[in-house]
Amino acid sequence: MIRNGRASVAMALVCAVAGAALVGCEEASTADSKKPSASSTTGGAGADGKGSFTGTKKIKADGRSVNVSCSGDPVEGRPVVVLLHGGGDGLDKLAALQKTLGEEDRTCSYDRLGAGASDQPDGPQSLESGGKVLTSVIEQVAGDAPVVLAGHSLGGLIAARYAPDHQDKVKGLVLMDATSPTQSADLNEEIPQSATGDAVGLRDQTLAVLRGESPEKLVVPDGKVRSAGDIPVEVIQHGKRYLAAVPEYGAGLERAWTRGQEQWLAVSGSSKLSTAENSEHYIYVDEPDVAVGAIRRVASQAADA
Repeated sequence: MIRNGRASVAMALVCAVAGAALVGCEEASTADSKKPSASSTTGGAGADGKGSFTGTKKIKADGRSVNVSCSGDPVEGRPVVVLLHGGGDGLDKLAALQKTLGEEDRTCSYDRLGAGASDQPDGPQSLESGGKVLTSVIEQVAGDAPVVLAGHSLGGLIAARYAPDHQDKVKGLVLMDATSPTQSADLNEEIPQSATGDAVGLRDQTLAVLRGESPEKLVVPDGKVRSAGDIPVEVIQHGKRYLAAVPEYGAGLERAWTRGQEQWLAVSGSSKLSTAENSEHYIYVDEPDVAVGAIRRVASQAADA
């Protein structure tokens, strides 16, 4: 994740801390994430005619063209897993994880507007407008089945913000190093206006991303964590303290990141926090078994509820 050179450290940490970036985040992972071809779309089992395709195809979601990929067939009594990518990434980054999960559960992912092969947004996006697209995607890939949302970085924040308003559908969450619910405040506190050096660029560029100055144009305000009930939730934080590479302010950034992960526990009365000891930000790449295990546990708990 951390590249050579001080400027590279700053850019890499924009990807990690904000969960989004103006450029360069897709270079941060070495996952084998070959995007499935749209020609691989096939039919499958779907009791209501929805959620039956496998492969990658474009669908209409809230009036826009959205790139979606699904693996595995629906399993009676089991939720559909929906993966949400981090900022600056796309569904292709999640391909290996999706393929593995699809061996047991129907698993889908999608490119948000402004990411991957989906349409560009017309203007600034909010969590609410992005949620409308997510709702449409879920309806088309899951049909009547419940879903478990598993999000990385910015995708984790989106999942945790979405779930409280959709408790009828979202029956579990896995948050993989999710962007802090108070990310802007965290940065302003840990890297003050009096700061100098690379940390200033990191702070200012990250705050710009959170204001919507990225390809997704997604505005991400700080906010209190709201409850989604007592659904099963696993919050996984990175164990390798790579944020400490920021001169002078790195230790504080690591502490703030941990506080952010702890805040997400309030999303459910059945949340638990764990640490991927050998992972930097891309937990599902560094320790895929950790991510797969957590998602399958939550899916099983949701099925048994």
